[in-house]
Amino acid sequence: MLSSMFRSAFVQHGKKLAVHPNVYATAAVQQKRGISKSTENEMNVDYMTFREQVSPMVKDKKYHIKKAQRPMTTHINYNVPIAINTTVVPKEDLIAFDQVWPDIVRELDVVIKKLDVDQLAQNWMTQALQYNVPRGKKNRGLATLVAYKMLSTDHSDEQIRLAHILGWCVEMLQAVFLIQDDIMDGSPMRRGQPSWHTVENVGLSAINDSIMIEAGIFHILEKFFADKPYYQKIVKLFHDVIFITTVGQSLDIQTSRMNVLDFTMEKYKAIVRNKTSYYTFYLPVALAMNMTSWNDPEVFRQSRTILLEIGQFFQIQDDFLDVYGDPKVTGKIGTDIQDNKCSWLAVVCNQRASPQQKDILKECYGSSDPEKVETVKKLYNELGLPTVYTIYEEDSYQIISTHIQQTSRGLPHDIFLKIMEKIYRRES
Repeated sequence: MLSSMFRSAFVQHGKKLAVHPNVYATAAVQQKRGISKSTENEMNVDYMTFREQVSPMVKDKKYHIKKAQRPMTTHINYNVPIAINTTVVPKEDLIAFDQVWPDIVRELDVVIKKLDVDQLAQNWMTQALQYNVPRGKKNRGLATLVAYKMLSTDHSDEQIRLAHILGWCVEMLQAVFLIQDDIMDGSPMRRGQPSWHTVENVGLSAINDSIMIEAGIFHILEKFFADKPYYQKIVKLFHDVIFITTVGQSLDIQTSRMNVLDFTMEKYKAIVRNKTSYYTFYLPVALAMNMTSWNDPEVFRQSRTILLEIGQFFQIQDDFLDVYGDPKVTGKIGTDIQDNKCSWLAVVCNQRASPQQKDILKECYGSSDPEKVETVKKLYNELGLPTVYTIYEEDSYQIISTHIQQTSRGLPHDIFLKIMEKIYRRES
């Protein structure tokens, strides 16, 4: 089964893929919005709810999307924040967080030594950890720290250290999923460096490395939290989120084998909710809630609803950046078109395309031929998808923020608003 799952594992990391670093649109679009209200479970991001009147082409006029400057939208709301490039915490908190990582590595070294194995195994584990875990933005791990600080008045060194350790467990889980995802997608780059499976002498042993790192999470939890009253809850939380995410990954794989014309917004939402939203947004906050003795199921339900909405917002951004982002900024080369991914752009393109345009999409989507990839991107531009995305991003920020403010009980609103401000108009 593993061999079939990973049969498209390798892409030479020297291969260059056509990616547009900038977005241009030549159509002036007048939008009349008809966005459905946010429901209890998820936002409506089916942008067929936009009713458009497209004006004639304005010859030679181009609109260049910038992070803090959105000339393509039909309205500008100056009350929303410009993009934030820094991490979610002050520099001193990031330094303190990083200082805990060597302790995590040393603890896992101790575990391996007890197995009485060759030094080679210990060295390999350390190499896999150092290459894959601490080199990202660390926002998932830091979100655990931020949530804990906002929920608790106990900021003693010991409690902050425990929040750091939980945060690193989240970062380890992130590394697990990225290693596996890069193998399945054949992604050559991750975080500005070659994907782990493309590194010399690694190859498909990366599968085992990801399993090893995942197992390491539970050794760390037992070491530092076994005597805590919330230990069983956080262990269960990790198990639940791992299972949910793998189900989402499975759905992502299965849909990538489908005809692009069969992609639907319903399928897309299911993939995003399970593959991305739970571990990226719900897990860090739920860990902090357990640390600070929140027990009300309704509070967890409300928090989960909002965080899954934020996760959907985040993944749609990611899908857009896969095609239109600058690899020098995102740290990876987008392959959603080549991999036949059920992405937001593909779904909306399918919704808006004419029969003739659908024929083009069917012919070209899922191909690694650079000309066909370029044809799909041109089709996205012809249909005004950069404009639709820009409007989606701004309006969704407002909808989610309103939903947060309307939450009558539960966690402080600032926790969710801080997350939204961090990811709004991001470029990576």
